[in-house]
Amino acid sequence: MHIEAKNLSKIYGSGESRVVALNQVSLEIAQGDFISIMGPSGSGKSTLLHLLSGLDRPTSGSLTYDGKNIYGLDDKALSAFRRRRIGFIFQQFNLLPVLTAKENIIMPLLLDKKQPDEAYLAQLAKLLGIRERLTHLPHELSGGQQQRVAIARALIAKPDIVFADEPTGNLDSRSGGEVMELLRNIWMKTGRTLVVITHDSRIAKMAERQFVIVDGVLSETERTEVTAG
Repeated sequence: MHIEAKNLSKIYGSGESRVVALNQVSLEIAQGDFISIMGPSGSGKSTLLHLLSGLDRPTSGSLTYDGKNIYGLDDKALSAFRRRRIGFIFQQFNLLPVLTAKENIIMPLLLDKKQPDEAYLAQLAKLLGIRERLTHLPHELSGGQQQRVAIARALIAKPDIVFADEPTGNLDSRSGGEVMELLRNIWMKTGRTLVVITHDSRIAKMAERQFVIVDGVLSETERTEVTAG
């Protein structure tokens, strides 16, 4: 899958209250890329993730997935596209408290009227170290375990790309490091495209391609040779 963003801008308000959250950002993402986008609070990094993933629409600019303009889709079609092609991991775990870990993981499939691949679910649970936690409710899990469940949920539909927005923001440094190592290992073993938004330089440096965003302007800072697959 090839993603191309051209001159993406997001502007809020007008006149004296006008805020340019994202300013003419262009970016190409190839199949199997591991990208980090680092920036301080208010730099525009979460806005960029929301635009790249179709969670929000830009003020101007275009975004294509394999040559198809996803902003041309209506809301229903765009929602279906996100469920089937894109995985999301957020700082807030967003687990439903009345559902078990397994039920939370398979929820995206059920929304799409699909049955889970039990062998794949077992593989994910083993890889993420939560096999013994699938019948537990979220409040019975540690923060790190809840984020692992959220990662499994993001991967259960076998998406082409996974976007992670500050995935370690609610975790202590040890749990956060473990979660990032898991994400990196998943990327290396599956070759899935991974885009991580972070304010932490240690996390950013784990990526193959590293970007910095400041005042809504994106620039690539470094490429490192890391083999996936």
